[in-house]
Amino acid sequence: MSRIIASAAIRGAHKYVKEAEEKLNKLMEEKGPEEKVAFPNTAYYLPLIYALLGIEVKTLKDTQKALGQARSLLPPLVAEKLWLPYLGNALDAGIATLIAQEIIEALKYLTGDEPKGIWLGFTDDAILRTQGIKLVDGRMPGFAACLGALPTNEEAVRLARALQEKSILVFMASSSNGRSMAEQLAEEGIEMNWDNFLVPYGKDTSAAIHALNFSARAAMTFGGIKPGNLEKAREILLYNKERVHAFGLALGTDPEVNGTGQLITDEKYATAAGAINFGFPVLSDVGIPQILPSGICTYEHVVSNIPLDKIVSKAVEVRDIKIKVTEIPIPVPYGAGFEGERVRKEQMQIEFGGKRTTAFELLRGKPMEEVEDGKIEIIGPEVDEVEEGGALPLGVLVKVAGRKFQEDFETVLERRIHEFISCANGIFHMGQRAIAWIRISKEAFQKGFRLKHLGEILIAQIHDEYSAIVDKVQVKIITDEEKMKEPLEEARKIYHQRDERIGGMTDEDVDTFYSCILCQSYAPDHVCIVTPQRLGLCGAYTWLDCKASHQLNPRGPNEPVKKGKCLDEVKGQWEGVNDYLKLKSHGNLERFNAYSMIEDPMTSCGCFECITVILPETNGVMIVNREFTGMTPVGMTFSTMAGQVGGGIQTPGFIGMGKMYITSEKFISADGGIKRVVWMPKGLKEEIKEKLEKRLAEIGEPELMDKIATEEDATASDELVKFLQAKGHPASSMPPMM
Repeated sequence: MSRIIASAAIRGAHKYVKEAEEKLNKLMEEKGPEEKVAFPNTAYYLPLIYALLGIEVKTLKDTQKALGQARSLLPPLVAEKLWLPYLGNALDAGIATLIAQEIIEALKYLTGDEPKGIWLGFTDDAILRTQGIKLVDGRMPGFAACLGALPTNEEAVRLARALQEKSILVFMASSSNGRSMAEQLAEEGIEMNWDNFLVPYGKDTSAAIHALNFSARAAMTFGGIKPGNLEKAREILLYNKERVHAFGLALGTDPEVNGTGQLITDEKYATAAGAINFGFPVLSDVGIPQILPSGICTYEHVVSNIPLDKIVSKAVEVRDIKIKVTEIPIPVPYGAGFEGERVRKEQMQIEFGGKRTTAFELLRGKPMEEVEDGKIEIIGPEVDEVEEGGALPLGVLVKVAGRKFQEDFETVLERRIHEFISCANGIFHMGQRAIAWIRISKEAFQKGFRLKHLGEILIAQIHDEYSAIVDKVQVKIITDEEKMKEPLEEARKIYHQRDERIGGMTDEDVDTFYSCILCQSYAPDHVCIVTPQRLGLCGAYTWLDCKASHQLNPRGPNEPVKKGKCLDEVKGQWEGVNDYLKLKSHGNLERFNAYSMIEDPMTSCGCFECITVILPETNGVMIVNREFTGMTPVGMTFSTMAGQVGGGIQTPGFIGMGKMYITSEKFISADGGIKRVVWMPKGLKEEIKEKLEKRLAEIGEPELMDKIATEEDATASDELVKFLQAKGHPASSMPPMM
């Protein structure tokens, strides 16, 4: 390893350990050793320390123990003067640095100095799982941890856009000459949040630890690796090297500006050494020493002096990231990194739908002779004809044709319209069917984006994603309100017919279910069995989605699973499903009950929308969604429970699931079904209110709606029991669950 890098990393590690010790000792004197230390909303304590050392840091005393481990890893400063042709000393210094950095960042939450303003700070477990589905389905192929700033704001924006366009998640921390990349983006009005893949952690270099404790939790959450010893720590590091495709970008400044002659500080070198332990290479736009031989990393460890316009493509090459690129003839960048981007009112050129106009989307399969491939038809005013900030009605009619296309696939493709349009930079899309809402930003408009480009996106993406079943795509866009009335009425009839058809399909109607093993890249033993009445636990894949996916890619993650002989009709167990489960879980799972959460329930990868948990004292269950961060009657937050349920293991009494499964006839039907639900967050209850009321009416229990408690009624077990007794909830008179 380069003597300069090793020396700088060791010096930086000593600085960080000393800083952590000073801050910790001060707080020990002020608050005492039993003062609690924690990041918000996580079941993993201080995650990186927990992952690598197996120490459950809960108090300042525990923190002191972890810091002692960091000091024991520090190479002596004399070692920085020695030439060692291997990574050993620098890697040890890197781990010491990461431990110290995590302690420094955690103590900020204790002293009230946690990140504020544009800085997001620690990533809680709920967000980790929300992003998890993007990791496992390929929408997010990798991470970039950007340390420092760019020479100009314009270059900062270009770098961010280049990463977003490849759907690479961007973490930002540290600064160069007092400036940070995140501050540069903020000055240019660039929206930064998890939805658009731009995540500003903090201005200190130590804030980069949040990117690495995110990675450590990925191994524990999705890989099911339980920490506790050196061998497990090694597994976590190897998991990251093989499955979490991350890299660091060390951004420097002119040495004449900061006066030290250093392009990259000792602290950044030390942080980079820590990242290399995970198999994450570091690239830089400035001329720091390089480490080109492979070893810990897949290819090179440190590559430098890369022009900014080539640094993203070089990083993709060095980290061996597989990018799926679709060339679309539109004037704005396109990629999953823009999917959650908002266009606020003051940024808006024009909008369609929402509260101001009517907007709808409909996709239909047609005979081959009725579809002219690539045709885009605009009926009504174009964007240019409306004043800035104005609104138009919108009808998006998509016709597809294919020899293998089936009517059942229409809803599958139609639901993707949201994702396809959202991935265009400066275009906001929300909703579907007749509740669509689209905004085009001033910036996108000025670059030349017009209505025809919505058609270009849909044609290109449908061909790219569904080439196995679609041969032709044609798009008609209507903005004339009068000419939109008849197509809208027809669309509403079709929506209703679809709901009746899909809503009426039962598990008994089919002899084949579908699997989803998409998440095995992160949870190797997890197998999701998707049935007509039980969608995937991530909420993103229905039985029809999986069927379409298999048609598209017979060797893909969604395979047909023959039910075979029924072994238990009530619990939902079939011989063919068990055989498939054993094979695809590598022998780790023997059986699965589709309708029970008590006996041999389905496994969870970590991407679930909700968790259902048994509450023995109520003889019922509670359901908590990932968006709810408060305390629940079981005495755990969503994050804490999720840490126990994920990783592809069967956890009796706990199941991960999609929201729409709550109102399915098969929802824990072997355990008593919907009448067992005694508590759920108010937000979730409101979100599914219409379907929940319909389901309760079907079982003759319409009054149960008011008997299901929320956090406004109870957050502790004893409070909940009193509420249920006062309301006369039916769960108390049902047979015991256990």
